[in-house]
Amino acid sequence: MSGTVLLNHLMPALLAAKEAGKAILEVYDGEIDVTYKEDDTPLTLADERAHNAILNSLSSDSGRNIPILSEEGKQTLYQERRQWEYFWLVDPLDGTKEFVKRSDEFSVNIALIHRSRPVVGVVSLPAVDRIYFSAEGLGSYKLEKAATAEQFLLGNGEPVQEMAHLQGLIAAATRLPIQQPAKRSTGRVKLVGSRAHGTEALSDFIERMKQRYNKVEFVPAGSALKLCLVAEGKADLYPRFGPTMEWDTAAGHCVVEQSGGTVVSMEGKIPLAYNKRDLHNPYFVCIGKHFREVSLPLYPGGL
Repeated sequence: MSGTVLLNHLMPALLAAKEAGKAILEVYDGEIDVTYKEDDTPLTLADERAHNAILNSLSSDSGRNIPILSEEGKQTLYQERRQWEYFWLVDPLDGTKEFVKRSDEFSVNIALIHRSRPVVGVVSLPAVDRIYFSAEGLGSYKLEKAATAEQFLLGNGEPVQEMAHLQGLIAAATRLPIQQPAKRSTGRVKLVGSRAHGTEALSDFIERMKQRYNKVEFVPAGSALKLCLVAEGKADLYPRFGPTMEWDTAAGHCVVEQSGGTVVSMEGKIPLAYNKRDLHNPYFVCIGKHFREVSLPLYPGGL
């Protein structure tokens, strides 16, 4: 898939995220009924509606021949999906716990995977009207007040002309990283982590960081927003010691990687891979561009 064709697939992902966001907010504005899956994770009507909206949107002409693997969909056997060169990896509603608590920090995650790597990533936060988007060779961007840029997605009712509308969208957005972290000579580091999945290992990681830096700040956040905050430069590191699935991280991983950062496993120090037999991620750390460039030898435990 050439670079131009790859960029053309960014627009279907953005459109799908927009439709999913609409479906989610319709539920968010009313009563939220919660059921639970076998693993005790919450499920709402918004999860199901967002899943259906994404499937319908990605089944357009641009995406019809690309398989879709979604958290809320029927799981494809590994023997079949291992043959996929490209596929969409989707979390229709990441951060359902945040959604139920009405914290606004839930997201729609859509990634295009090529041979185990995310090459297109869209993370939409519909409650705050914000979209992060990225593609290999394009970079990563943050779009505030995304609804005001809807003309770039819809084309005033005309068929979407991907490249022309993408150029308008990029002009309305801000390239990542935005924020330069404090100079390392000040001995400061900012970590972002989960509100819902704090662990003893995370506490130990923070304590080890405090042994190396004069000031360590921890900022809690929900869903794939944590990855995006690192991509922005608002946080230096996102260490994850709790369970995650591939659809939780793929879109945000692309946003981080195309902003100059990286997302690597804690043990192997290699980028997270996708479309594995087991769709669980290993423990990982997300490293922002500037921290990666300046402080790589200083990570506790060799990170």
